[in-house]
Amino acid sequence: MIHGDASLFPTGWVHFLVGGVFIGLGVSLLFALTGLVGGVSTAYTAVWSFVSHIPHFQQEKFVTTRNWRLMYGLGMVLGALAYTLTLGRGRIFVTSVPGWQLLVGGLIGGFGARMGNGCTSGHGICGLASLHLSSLVAVIIFLSTALLTAHLVHAFGAF
Repeated sequence: MIHGDASLFPTGWVHFLVGGVFIGLGVSLLFALTGLVGGVSTAYTAVWSFVSHIPHFQQEKFVTTRNWRLMYGLGMVLGALAYTLTLGRGRIFVTSVPGWQLLVGGLIGGFGARMGNGCTSGHGICGLASLHLSSLVAVIIFLSTALLTAHLVHAFGAF
């Protein structure tokens, strides 16, 4: 049993543990059954190849993987919906973060994922499991930046 300050996990910790186990099982099954490595940022780029004729999105590595990556992305959305309707008892999560902050954060996160050649799920789950040194470095940078940002926002308040 995990003990500690309840302010760290005001909504409990079990659902985080269950979610982590399911993510680990999902990417493990994807790799074991197909040899494919799951990552969200590449899924986003590959799906854009369906609708964008910009040469970047029409690269072979995106076009040839876009079908399974689309299913991968839909699986995440449907998984969240299934949780909401079952264990979440129909309660939809609503954030109090202003829309412009979500947009700016998404743009910064997307830019960082491209600069880091992958996202936190790709490096943190799949890359570390594959013992890639570059993924370890990326995860250390991701977590350090997240901790610093959280402390700065806490210290100075939201914009």
